[in-house]
Amino acid sequence: MHNFRNLEIWKDAMGLAQIILEETKLFPAEEKFSLTSQLRRCAISVPSNIAEGSSRSSTKEFAHFLKISLGSCFEIETQIILAGRCGYISSDNSVKIIEKVVTLQKRITTFLKTIEAK
Repeated sequence: MHNFRNLEIWKDAMGLAQIILEETKLFPAEEKFSLTSQLRRCAISVPSNIAEGSSRSSTKEFAHFLKISLGSCFEIETQIILAGRCGYISSDNSVKIIEKVVTLQKRITTFLKTIEAK
C-alpha cells in the first residue's frame, strides 16, 4: 500500500485539477451541465483514482486505478482541445494545460510500468 499524499503523480494531478476548476469558472453558463461538468469530473477523477488505488492491497488493483486515472487524462486532453476550438479557453492556456496533462500521462505510465514490474 502506498501513501497517496507522497506520490508525485497525485500531487501533480491535484495541481492540474485545481487549474481546471479555476479555468472552467470562465466557461459560458450554457456549458455548466455539459463540457464544464464533464471536464471538472475528469479532472477530479485523476487524483481521486490514484488515491483510491493506493489503498488497495494488491499491485494489480492499484494498477487498475492508475489506468482509470490515465484514461481520465486523455479525456481531459480531448476536452481542453474542444474547449479551445469553441473559444472557451485561450490558446495559451490550452497549450499550457495540455502540456501539463501530457506530462502527467507520461508520469502515470512510467509509474504504472514500475509497479507492474514488481
